[in-house]
Amino acid sequence: MEFRHLGRSGLMVSEISYGNWITHGSQVEEEAAKLCVQAALDEGITTFDTADVYAGTKAEEVLGRALKGVRRESLEIFTKVYWPTGPGRNDRGLSRKHITESINGSLRRLQTDYVDLYQAHRFDYETPLEETLKTFDDLVRQGKVLYIGVSEWTADQIAQALKIADEMGFDRIVSNQPQYSMLWRIIEPEIVPLSEKEGVGQIVWSPIGQGVLTGKYVPGQQPPEGSRATDKSGSAMIARFMRDDVLARVQELKPIAADLGLTMAQLAIAWVLQNQNVSSAIVGATRPEQVRDNVKASGVKLEAGVLKRIDEVLGDVVERDPAKTVSPQTRP
Repeated sequence: MEFRHLGRSGLMVSEISYGNWITHGSQVEEEAAKLCVQAALDEGITTFDTADVYAGTKAEEVLGRALKGVRRESLEIFTKVYWPTGPGRNDRGLSRKHITESINGSLRRLQTDYVDLYQAHRFDYETPLEETLKTFDDLVRQGKVLYIGVSEWTADQIAQALKIADEMGFDRIVSNQPQYSMLWRIIEPEIVPLSEKEGVGQIVWSPIGQGVLTGKYVPGQQPPEGSRATDKSGSAMIARFMRDDVLARVQELKPIAADLGLTMAQLAIAWVLQNQNVSSAIVGATRPEQVRDNVKASGVKLEAGVLKRIDEVLGDVVERDPAKTVSPQTRP
């Protein structure tokens, strides 16, 4: 496993991190989840990403139990705040009240005194950004949070937060967590250039396009039983990639992966890691062998000719429009 700095911060993270959206507490049994976490640890992954809202807070609980007994200083534990975690009007958003209550709940469920990175899971249009950033800064001062990040914010929103932090002397955002893959490149035109300038690193989710880039979905055929496309909790996110024209192009990537001695998943993860603004690529798993396969993408260098072949194969099925963001109703 290779490691990278999280943005321009001093924090080192494994360039492949383990995330438990959908899986822990919902899609797989706890014992299977623990085996996946153990496989991640065995393969050198030290960075683990979750969120308070995943599986209705159960994902944090499962991860906390799975990591119990592991030397805390050897791990980087990330979580997030924004989505509703209760029925009340203040059980959501990025107000001082919700952030303060949410971090305390996350620390309890994760069985830790602090998180390495606390991320604003979405932008809150109803709370003054100054209030949000001051609250995050207070958590850093209290030692409950070491670094601050965001998830699925636009370039303008990130720039606004950085400006306020500089003016008010708050801790700056060091990371953004966007969707990013060969098929979904909307961060490239605006977010990556800004982030490179300002020292913000990307922790990307869905590097294998919700499983589409594994090549297991074939145009004109029904999705395999038990796959993400047939799971009610995950099928909405994968729908945008399940067009026959996209699936047909993905099948054409198989010879490229074979020539390199890589699986399709390894090729997809290695591709996002070629972007030097990417600090870590998040992988999820329902089985330990998936983790062991994915980590082999660490350290893989793709030559310029390979990257060009991939671009030529995918052509116009790649989404690059920065105006197309993740739906507010989805919770990666």
